[in-house]
Amino acid sequence: MEKTKQSALRKIPPVDQILGSSGLHTLVQEAGRDLVLRETQTLLSRYRADYISGALSAQDLEKQLDELEPEIARRVLQRLSPSLRPVVNATGVILHTNLGRALLSEDALRALQQLGGSYNNLEYDLPTGQRGSRHQHAEQILKDLVGCEAAAVVNNNAAAVFLILHTLARGRQVIVSRGELVEIGGSFRIPDILASSGGILAVVGTTNKTRIGDYAAAISTETALLLRVHPSNYRMIGFTERPSLEDLVRLGAEQQIPVVEDLGSGCLVDLQPHGIPDEPLVQHSLAAGVDLACFSGDKLMGGPQAGIILGKAALVSRIRKNPLMRTLRVDKLTYSALEATLRSYLRGSAWQDIPVLRMISATASEIGQRAGRLVQELTTLEPAFSFELSPGRSTIGGGSAPGVELETTLITVHSPRYSTDTLEERLRSFSPPIIARVEENRLLVDLRTVLPDQEAELQRAFTS
Repeated sequence: MEKTKQSALRKIPPVDQILGSSGLHTLVQEAGRDLVLRETQTLLSRYRADYISGALSAQDLEKQLDELEPEIARRVLQRLSPSLRPVVNATGVILHTNLGRALLSEDALRALQQLGGSYNNLEYDLPTGQRGSRHQHAEQILKDLVGCEAAAVVNNNAAAVFLILHTLARGRQVIVSRGELVEIGGSFRIPDILASSGGILAVVGTTNKTRIGDYAAAISTETALLLRVHPSNYRMIGFTERPSLEDLVRLGAEQQIPVVEDLGSGCLVDLQPHGIPDEPLVQHSLAAGVDLACFSGDKLMGGPQAGIILGKAALVSRIRKNPLMRTLRVDKLTYSALEATLRSYLRGSAWQDIPVLRMISATASEIGQRAGRLVQELTTLEPAFSFELSPGRSTIGGGSAPGVELETTLITVHSPRYSTDTLEERLRSFSPPIIARVEENRLLVDLRTVLPDQEAELQRAFTS
């Protein structure tokens, strides 16, 4: 190695000297010596390799060494920062899958804090003092709410569908309408999940028309289930036909074949008064006589991620006994948040308690009043930006209520200094990150999905 390079490398201080410096003293105490040591060694090794390879000049190396302590601190803090962070959803998409779907209610958050910080009776029967079953949690409240005989909870609705099929139809035929062979986010396809479960797909009808006679004609001694799938993320209009749920249940009863309905979004209250038609209620499906129904907990129900299976006690019992149930079961925190969410429905306060329902029921006028106040304050505080109110549309998202748009009031942000892309990146880089909407080269903020106490963060983002 050239003497000049050796001379430059000798300027790199020993690791012990770096860690003993006054500039890193607090960091070592708070983050731990091992982590700071590891990051320091990694950084110095990279500097050495880059200098020897020629990627760094001697001048660049010296400059890097001058900024060594701040860079070590930055790397250490980055390692200690959580990858999952709260963000402000200003997009107007209520069940934004990329942003975590449903927000939990205050009751659910309190329940999480209480249960997460204490021992609990997850699998302990308090009356007898013996080992209990986690399946008892949330079951009674679900029975009271929707009138089912039994219930089971798994980690999401895809797991619920899979477990039902694996338990009841492995090696046997499952009849599904061609128009219900849906695909949801993450390339989850009904035919694929059915094949993975061991069931044998029997497709009936055409894409746009399936009649009850199509189901009846396909039934054989190998038929295990009649599966109905709610098209929660698309709509078929025009020349279409689909048998009623009651007709399908009647056919199943005549042939002694269980009818299973995948409801997807899990709606427990009537959304039609708020402009959302065609979302079937869980209660109505069970009242119609389906043998099993399943749905998501973190969509229209507004609870934690979960797959909820409801229906006949004998079938639910078989599902619980499936060895795969253990791989798909939920923990104490999910049960805790789920029960707290369901209690709001039971006591009739869901529209007030559950953020998803509050966002759905908020009117354009109410959002406009909030937006007007915020724009007035921002205009006074930050003249570098201009803000304009305009009518717009919010969406439900999360594969629910496709094509449905809710009237809202949008805030359009303009700046002579920043392009729309730069503005979007500026908000996204803020702490907490603010995720806005960009349409037709305009930066849009929809307060429908911004909690009232988050408006201060929006103010701070534009005035910092």
